[in-house]
Amino acid sequence: MRLHLLLASAAAVVMAAPAMVQAPASAQTQPQATAAAAPMQDVVVDEGVLRPLQIAVAPFTGPNGPQISSVVSGNLKRSGFFDPLDPRSFIETGLTLANAPNFPQWTTIGAQAVLYGGVTPRADGRVDVGFRLYDPYRQCQLVSYQFTATSEQWRRIAHKISDVVYQRLTGEAGFFDSRVLFVSESGTQLNKLSRLTIVDQDGYNPVFLTQGDEVIMSPRFSFSNPDEVTYVALGKDYSRIYLYNLSTGRRESLGEFDGQVLAPRFSNDGSKMAFSIIRGGNTDVYVMNLRTRQLSRLTSDPGIDTSPSFSPDGNQIVFTSDRSGTARLYTMRADGSGQRPISRGGGLYTAPAWSPRGDLIAFTKQSGGRFHIGVMKSDGTGERILSSSYFEEGPSWAPNGRYIAFARQSPGGDTRLWTVDLSGRVVSQAGYQERGSDPAWSGLLDAPPANLGVGQGPDSCPA
Repeated sequence: MRLHLLLASAAAVVMAAPAMVQAPASAQTQPQATAAAAPMQDVVVDEGVLRPLQIAVAPFTGPNGPQISSVVSGNLKRSGFFDPLDPRSFIETGLTLANAPNFPQWTTIGAQAVLYGGVTPRADGRVDVGFRLYDPYRQCQLVSYQFTATSEQWRRIAHKISDVVYQRLTGEAGFFDSRVLFVSESGTQLNKLSRLTIVDQDGYNPVFLTQGDEVIMSPRFSFSNPDEVTYVALGKDYSRIYLYNLSTGRRESLGEFDGQVLAPRFSNDGSKMAFSIIRGGNTDVYVMNLRTRQLSRLTSDPGIDTSPSFSPDGNQIVFTSDRSGTARLYTMRADGSGQRPISRGGGLYTAPAWSPRGDLIAFTKQSGGRFHIGVMKSDGTGERILSSSYFEEGPSWAPNGRYIAFARQSPGGDTRLWTVDLSGRVVSQAGYQERGSDPAWSGLLDAPPANLGVGQGPDSCPA
């Protein structure tokens, strides 16, 4: 297992570094950097996480500066890789972008990295948010970077800063500049209201996208267009798959089908949609070409074939089937050929989701009177359970393939959103604290910076 760690005293981390998943760039923020990325030190890790890396996130100066640093600190802590130090322990205060830290004053309190920055208003009404990340033990600069945005986007900028810091210190792409789509729930069991809802990954800025006059199921993002989502709406006498554009609010039905539709999923390039249709007591997987609206049936076995999920390259589909008498995971080629079971353990396997890295498939498993969130390799080997409880379901991958969102319910309690990392070590309730189910994690809202502004200047860390 290999990760790029840039601090000589940094804590070890687990799992192999995934390939970066890039989403289409957004015009909301303008990243600025002046230097090409320097090579990172290659460190081999043979054991699990020893302890989180202690990072000092100093309050940023300028308008909304302290709020930005607070959001960054919260993001890094939730990742499980970082332990932000209490600002009350800081010896040096008043850091500005014009000066390097007093390194001994940070090593004295155990800081393995020091992050600080400032917000500078511009004449056109926008702001520049610059920041620096230092290694106080090697006494050199890891990152010098600046974002430009409107002042109202300060939370968004904080997420992007978090991504840069996370990437620079772990060698993996971040996931903080992303959103979660889910079904929010209110009311009683006999009179439940479900609404399609979107929220920032940390639980802030929730927006209700539907009014509650339909039952909402199976929301999912298009990874080729973070503004495009799909979901199933159940009315009194219909079930429909909708495409919904988050920017325009335009909603479009995929058409009327002979039977009830279930579990739509985009292909990663956004050109196709896989879903299931219940007809005559049989449930099969279909794929629709979204440009031509041509529909192809991929499975025909008796029983239930559902919850299809495309591999990142679009060449394969994983799905759930009970054709053998119990719910198992199967894979097939994108044209429906080569269908074969991959799950090998006991219990019922449902809700598979292919990792954006392509190496793992997440799933829900019911066994031993409990529900579990787990992962396995795409050939079914290497199964690992990451989380278990009274009830949990619906795994969805973070854009970097390191974390999984899911819904969990306690006995007699409400269903809420949770997350778990690939080690199973970091399990926590998601930032959104109200009732919700069926989460879907978006890709990054912007493509990651082409470089991290490193490798230039007299105090830059050596390769």
